[in-house]
Amino acid sequence: MDDALSEFGRRDWQTESDLEPLRFAMIGLGWWTREEAIPATEQSDWCETTVVVSGHHDKAEDVAEIADDTATAITYDEFHDGEATDEYDAVYIATPNAKHLEFAESAAEFGKAVLCEKPMEATPERARRMVEACEDSVPLMVAYRMQTEPAVRRARELVQDGAIGDPVLVHGSMSQRLLEMIPNPDQWRLDPDLSGPGTSVMDLGIYPLNTARFVLDTDPTAVSAFARSEEDAFGDVPDEVATFEIRFDDGTLAACSASQNAAQSSHLKVVGTEGEVSIEPAFFDRQNRKFALEVEGNRADIDYEQVDQMLEEFDYFAHQIRTDREIHPDGRHGLADIEAMHAVYESAEQESAVSISDI
Repeated sequence: MDDALSEFGRRDWQTESDLEPLRFAMIGLGWWTREEAIPATEQSDWCETTVVVSGHHDKAEDVAEIADDTATAITYDEFHDGEATDEYDAVYIATPNAKHLEFAESAAEFGKAVLCEKPMEATPERARRMVEACEDSVPLMVAYRMQTEPAVRRARELVQDGAIGDPVLVHGSMSQRLLEMIPNPDQWRLDPDLSGPGTSVMDLGIYPLNTARFVLDTDPTAVSAFARSEEDAFGDVPDEVATFEIRFDDGTLAACSASQNAAQSSHLKVVGTEGEVSIEPAFFDRQNRKFALEVEGNRADIDYEQVDQMLEEFDYFAHQIRTDREIHPDGRHGLADIEAMHAVYESAEQESAVSISDI
């Protein structure tokens, strides 16, 4: 336990520091790319944004002017046509979910490594096609920033080392007021053709689901879910609010919740036979995360230097590419989440438990 908690913020994945920067083409220039992804590459010694890609050339040009490293602005069509391929080494895909596949397929055709935002696609079928397109040709990583967050990595170490005994239960949640953040009821997160079958589980529920998988080092086998939508803005999606239970293949059970129309809140707790480990708030990148370990009545609250989660994610990806090391989470890992989330929606619709093997 002492080993896991020492040097809490260490990059346990890092083996080298003198690396040639990985040049990125940023695909999809929404607020997340502009305010989170591009600034992360500008802070990094191992990453650069050298190409920006948008559906509109004027927007790409505007972003190119404000991004320190950017040299070239191109449209989606120009990207698919192979323009500027000598100016980038990898792509970061941050378009709406249902548009990820086409850019990953083109990147694979051009021999470019792929960092794809989560969820990796809108349906299991399209996620499988992405895996197939990349698996034997280029590295594919799904952008689960929580997996490079030190608090999550230390929780994983503690659980794997048996510090809380055998894991028994996981509690996880994430909620926010989407329409206060983006006051547009016609946005893509509320459009099933672009987001996938829903909004709260696809956009938020994936955080406790995937982080639990990572901490436990296990995969879901079955789910049971409830969901409802009452506000007019959520009329096209079934999950303004949702809860779902997961059975993992190691026997651990999880209870998760997600809502795009509730106060901002998030937490993750893993309860074992001898103690518990918790992170709260857990999943919002601009909040300071608090980490606690409690074993047999003794509690340790750990203060640690907060990190920029996007910088950690981009640096990890660049490090693994430049050192030719294995990447996790890969496409197969991301596909398992898509299958699990579709099982959640099916369970909520059927009002019965669903085996993920049936998806």
